[in-house]
Amino acid sequence: MRVVARGGGRGGGCEKGEEVGRRWSEGMSPEVLALIFGRIPADEMSRTVPFVCRGWREAVLGPYCWAEIDLEQWCRRVNRSDVIDSAFRRLIRRSRGNLRRLSAYRLGNSAFSYVAFSARFLNILQIPMSEVTDQMVEKHAQSLLALTVLDISYCLKITSKGIESLGKHCKSLIQLRRNMPPPEPEWSQDGTANAEVDESEALSVANTMPRLEYLELAYGRFSDCGLDAILTSCCYLHVLDIRGCWKVDINEGIELKCHLIQSFKGPWYDEYEPVSSDNEDNNVDGVDDAELVDVDATDESNDETW
Repeated sequence: MRVVARGGGRGGGCEKGEEVGRRWSEGMSPEVLALIFGRIPADEMSRTVPFVCRGWREAVLGPYCWAEIDLEQWCRRVNRSDVIDSAFRRLIRRSRGNLRRLSAYRLGNSAFSYVAFSARFLNILQIPMSEVTDQMVEKHAQSLLALTVLDISYCLKITSKGIESLGKHCKSLIQLRRNMPPPEPEWSQDGTANAEVDESEALSVANTMPRLEYLELAYGRFSDCGLDAILTSCCYLHVLDIRGCWKVDINEGIELKCHLIQSFKGPWYDEYEPVSSDNEDNNVDGVDDAELVDVDATDESNDETW
């Protein structure tokens, strides 16, 4: 949906657009208009809708259109934390404390503090690859009491300290995404690659987030010890993704616990691995062209989604 106000000279087209907008929205409350405008991308709604008519402008400048702010795709195009923070501060002020969901990318400390200030009703916070630090998280975590869904994937300045602070205060948290980039290997003298084990983040999750139902920890650096702590403490888990956690061996005792989880993706999980049957030839040469086309189509679909 794209809303554009066009004018054709002094007063003519603009007055007609104003009249059409006034008639169309006459009698509609700001809450209803906000539901209608919810189909428009947030950045486009901010730039175009206010110029159609006075009623639309008042609705967009009010709090109801900004209970949910999803600007992740716009943030990816801009890719500048200072510009992103400035935009979010402006929109968060418009929400007037009614913010319930925020999705951003490369959010900085400045905007995060604004989020916390308006976080009384905030349920969903998705800020992958943001510049937010442990210090800022520890300072404001007590304001995020209503959080149920949190995505802090690739937030390299947040460590186990920030995760622990979030877990201690966000008691309603049921979904956590904490995927990280693959760790840089450390080469031993015999030429083999080793990554240092770090259980701290896994233990922070286990010790402070027992109500989790959905957990992603791709490329975490924990071992069986950290995984076992999570499986023991987080009894409500039905989705667990630890792809790329190569220090996890999954011994026999842990494997039994993993089987109890409805959806489990282990360290070496490959979603494109073909499912074989007794009648299938597992030789790669036996794959026909149609099957190859299907795999390519799947890859392209996933790229577009990402």
